[in-house]
Amino acid sequence: MPELTSPSAGLQSSWLEAHAEWSPGAHQDGAGMRLAEGDALADPAVFAAWVARLRAQSDRTRPLAEGWVHATHWWIVEDGAYVGAIDLRHDLNDFLLRAGGHIGYSIRPSARRRGLATWALGAVLPEARALGLERVLVTCDEDNIASARTIERNGGALEDVRDTELGRKRRYWIAL
Repeated sequence: MPELTSPSAGLQSSWLEAHAEWSPGAHQDGAGMRLAEGDALADPAVFAAWVARLRAQSDRTRPLAEGWVHATHWWIVEDGAYVGAIDLRHDLNDFLLRAGGHIGYSIRPSARRRGLATWALGAVLPEARALGLERVLVTCDEDNIASARTIERNGGALEDVRDTELGRKRRYWIAL
């Protein structure tokens, strides 16, 4: 049975195994990789510092750099192993409204096609409601049919498909 957990330095080995399944330079939605310091995550101290940054990003009392919003990060863990990530951005800035949305998620390639993304998105929606959000924007690449189905299974209503700085995106709203 999968569970959502707060990022943990104790899952470094499992996280590194999952990360190795991605092609070099691939974007892992919801993983918070923009908060990482390059490719040095094999170093336990660097990994622990990154995990601390992920956890701190949800603290609404802490100011963030311009262009950033507070976000809560979870890791999707199954049988003690990292299988993916999902994050909930507490607010939308202009960029997130155009292209990124409130929620991003990714599943390691070897764990796909088992419903984990659908389950994780459904598990995070009550967290969004608890933040006071009435609806959330979730986007996916236009050609990512699996992600579109994940969003639709969780009540996503397609608003539009548009070109963004991240490519052509399907934009869905989920009422909470």
